Amino acid sequence: MTGPAYPPLDTPKPVARDIWVVDGPVIRFYKMPFPTRATALRLANGDLWLHSPTRWSASLQAQLEELGPIRHLVAPNWIHYASLPEWQAALPGAQVWAAPGVAARAASRNVAFRIDHALGQDAPPDWAGQVDQMVVTGSNLHAEAVFFHRASSSLILTDLIENFELRTLPWWMRGLVRLGGIAEPGAMPRDMRASFAGHRAELRAQVQRMIAWAPERVIVAHGRWYDRDGTAQLRRAFAWLLD
Repeated sequence: MTGPAYPPLDTPKPVARDIWVVDGPVIRFYKMPFPTRATALRLANGDLWLHSPTRWSASLQAQLEELGPIRHLVAPNWIHYASLPEWQAALPGAQVWAAPGVAARAASRNVAFRIDHALGQDAPPDWAGQVDQMVVTGSNLHAEAVFFHRASSSLILTDLIENFELRTLPWWMRGLVRLGGIAEPGAMPRDMRASFAGHRAELRAQVQRMIAWAPERVIVAHGRWYDRDGTAQLRRAFAWLLD
C-alpha cells in the first residue's frame, strides 16, 4: 500500500502548457483520509488562478510565484475553502472567488476570510474566453463551480467525481469507498447523487454541457485524475444519469 496521497506534495506539477496540479496532504473528512489537490492556471496576462488551494506554505507560494503572480483564489464549493484564510493572509491583494454556500459554511465554523466575488454561471471578464465556467445546481446540499480551461482542454472539478484507488487505501476504508461509489474508475459519490433527487433533469443538462466542452483531461480534487479520454470518462462516470 502506497498511501492515498500523491507525492511529491506541495509542488506544482505540469499538466499541459499554463496548467499545473498541486497535490496536498491527506486530510480527515468524516474520519476518512482524503487526498487533496489544487489546480493552478496561468492566464493570458500572466496572472495565476488557484483553484481549491491546498495547505499554504512559504515554499509552495514561492514555487507558484515563479510561474506568475497569484491574483485569484477560488473556493469552488462549500467545503473547499479551509486553506483560504492562510493564502489570503499571505496574499492580501489576491481576489477571492467563492461558490454559493461557502460564506455560510465558513461562518458556521467561525472561519473568517474575505470573499471578493461570487462565482456564477458565466465566467467573469478576468478569465472569460480562456476559462468557461458554470455552477452545478439542483442539489439540496451541494453547489459546485466547474471550469473548463480551453487551451489545455482540461475540465476542473472538485467533488462531483471522486476516484479512489483501492490499492492506496487502508483495508478498512476499501469497503466504504466501494459502498460510496467512488472506487476507481471513479464517479459521483452516492450520497451526492441522492441530494439531487427531484432535479435529475437539471443535473443532466449541466453534465451534458460539460460533455459538450469535450475535455481531453478531467482534474478532480480527490483521488486519481484523468489525463486522457476525458469526455469518455465523463460519459462513463455519469452513465447512471445519462442512460
